Amino acid sequence: MARIAVIGAGMGAMAAAARLAVAGHRVAVFERGATHGGALRQLARDGFAFDTGPGLLHLPAVYRDLFLKTGREPLESCVELTQVDPAARHVFADGTAVSLPNASRAGVLAALDEALGAGAGERWSDLVSRAREAWDATRRPLLEEPLWQDWRVLGRDPYPAVRKRGLFGRGKGPTTATLAEVARRELADPRLIALLESHALAYGFDPRSAPASAVVLPYMEQTFGSWYPRGGMRALADALYERCVARKVEFSFGTAVTGIVEKDGRAAGVELADGRVSEAEFVVAGVDPVRLVELCQGREPWGADDVRPDPGPGDRATGRLTVCLALRGARPGNAAHRTVVHAADREAELAGVFGDGSGLRTPCDRPTVTVLRPDDPATRPDDAHEAVTLTATVAPHGPVDWTDGAAVAAAERMTEIAEAAVPGLRERVLWREVLPPTDDTLVPGPALAGQEGRFLRPANRTRIPGLYAVGGWSHPGGGPAHAGMSGAIVAGLIVNGDDWHGST
Repeated sequence: MARIAVIGAGMGAMAAAARLAVAGHRVAVFERGATHGGALRQLARDGFAFDTGPGLLHLPAVYRDLFLKTGREPLESCVELTQVDPAARHVFADGTAVSLPNASRAGVLAALDEALGAGAGERWSDLVSRAREAWDATRRPLLEEPLWQDWRVLGRDPYPAVRKRGLFGRGKGPTTATLAEVARRELADPRLIALLESHALAYGFDPRSAPASAVVLPYMEQTFGSWYPRGGMRALADALYERCVARKVEFSFGTAVTGIVEKDGRAAGVELADGRVSEAEFVVAGVDPVRLVELCQGREPWGADDVRPDPGPGDRATGRLTVCLALRGARPGNAAHRTVVHAADREAELAGVFGDGSGLRTPCDRPTVTVLRPDDPATRPDDAHEAVTLTATVAPHGPVDWTDGAAVAAAERMTEIAEAAVPGLRERVLWREVLPPTDDTLVPGPALAGQEGRFLRPANRTRIPGLYAVGGWSHPGGGPAHAGMSGAIVAGLIVNGDDWHGST
């Protein structure tokens, strides 16, 4: 039985902690904040509750497996999960709207044909079929296994319309097609293009530079469905925390780690802000790579031949602007859980979020706004009120100054845009909370193959023996499901040794 120190109480860190505790280890989690859950935050006020991080769960099998492996109670005994239907309603710039059924390829095809014209559904369906090939080619190395030592093979794009040689390739041809190029070539209709690119934007990817393999993002959603936990995504975080506590994981909140202790060339514990040292045979760090380098006090945790870590608030990092709206009036029974109101000018939006090539980022006046209005009594004081959350992917604070009323002005525009999903919205507002982008709301996307490995995340194994990285900033990347898979990989490496290649 080893002593294991875990830095942070995010979803990836807790997923690793629960699995390690069940394996017989003594696990202590040190979280500098006041609570658990990482990005799965919630704002509660006056009987209303709003998810301020991810609003839906994809790939629920990740947490079903976690709860099965860590106790007798399955996930559904701890969290009430429902498939939202439709999965999403999309309102395009020309006013066209389409509701896409949940986890139904035939239903999506029919809905697109009806809303966008004959042939639209087939073009989308053909793209999703090719996305499945990319998914099948990379699922294990990108999601279920530790990052390969020869990680550069994952720099070859597995999307089958991008012809090339190699592990995933067939024949000759370019290897650097972007998602935007695939969209223009294979979808043609600007509304279908907006539909595809909105999935990338939601994860913080610029479709102009993201690899073609990013087509797996809508494939995952369409194939495995969109799920909502009663009480919001925060309920999933609470259930995982309770599972950790039941397995004797010790939590210390408001306890900052200031350094990683090394002894005889390996991690041997953590230094705490109050001067104490917590000794451990293994350290699991659920922090961003910039902070991990700082905690290593100058020693580089990844070598020159490893995937280099994203610096955090950098060129590909994005922020999230969130507006929580407490509404008077009941939620209509036919309202969609999620509506995506697409930007009127996608090029202006992408330039505002990712830059125009010169480094300048001017926020788009009318960005893509996602409107979440769950049919969940736990999110509202009574049935005569409704809780609605608006989100937009934006440039992080720094490249854009979100102080001096900028976030409030943007929230006003987002509320106006959201009336395409909630008619009469502004007249129903009792109060609102505007949550501007901060370092805590940076969006780490999931790992993607292609583009010479630029969209991979640093390995969970570090060059410091006994030190492992977990969570959205490490392999296999961000999002609740990917964080859960990161925890499974780290637990597998510690329990089975660094030569472990993943679950079968």
